[in-house]
Amino acid sequence: MPSPFPGMDPYLEHPEFFPGLHDRMINQISDALQAALPPPYYAEIANRVWLEYAERRAGPDVNVLRSDRPPGPATAPPVASAVLVRPVTLRVPTEEQRELSVEVRTIQGGQQLVTAMELLSAGNKKTGEKARELYLHKQDELLRSRVNLVEIDLLRGGLHSTCVPRDQALAQAGPFDYHVCVRRMEERDDRIVYPIRLDQPLPGVAIPLLPGDPDVVIDLQQLFDRCYDHGPYRVRSPYLDRDPVPPLAPEQAEWATRLLREKGLVPSA
Repeated sequence: MPSPFPGMDPYLEHPEFFPGLHDRMINQISDALQAALPPPYYAEIANRVWLEYAERRAGPDVNVLRSDRPPGPATAPPVASAVLVRPVTLRVPTEEQRELSVEVRTIQGGQQLVTAMELLSAGNKKTGEKARELYLHKQDELLRSRVNLVEIDLLRGGLHSTCVPRDQALAQAGPFDYHVCVRRMEERDDRIVYPIRLDQPLPGVAIPLLPGDPDVVIDLQQLFDRCYDHGPYRVRSPYLDRDPVPPLAPEQAEWATRLLREKGLVPSA
């Protein structure tokens, strides 16, 4: 059973489902590119790995230590005394976190990186997250280098994070829910934006290679459909007892509910 939506499924933006969808899409993109790339290009899945505290502190940033000794006149510390303090050992568990991306390289020039492709995660779009810090650092490095950059944003929530200013994209393309941003290595100041509305299929995206070589087109909708068909979404219904995260606009919510009822995925009112 295909997805009930014509393009991106807003219910799969839920944090229960998007991490799995993210990795499935990365694998599908890599496989599609590998099948379409001419020699000497090839596609590879890259890992961005970091450590995070397993349990983040929830208390205040500053702790004041107080003594139980009653207040009294200040006295000078002893000159020749050493206080033996018994150290304590604290366990601070960390968890390895990772994010997948796709790289197009060429066997010429020492496995040269030609095109970096990123599918944004929720962490990439949330302030204070290590994932966002690392993502923006990598984005800056890529923009300064002679590499094509393709950013795919299939999340309506969070901070705008692709390398095109949001106001400028909206002014030129009109309202959109999702988008793809492409920066070509030979056109450093230009951004190609694919605006995508919720009620539209995901587009075919031209992936640039080295100057002089033709682009390779990948069909994002076809790849998303494969992820949906091969994923757990028919068994773990995303539509019952949950709302999209973030919430849909009222007219979008009405449209989505009507679509799901027509497909028999939610009960009629």
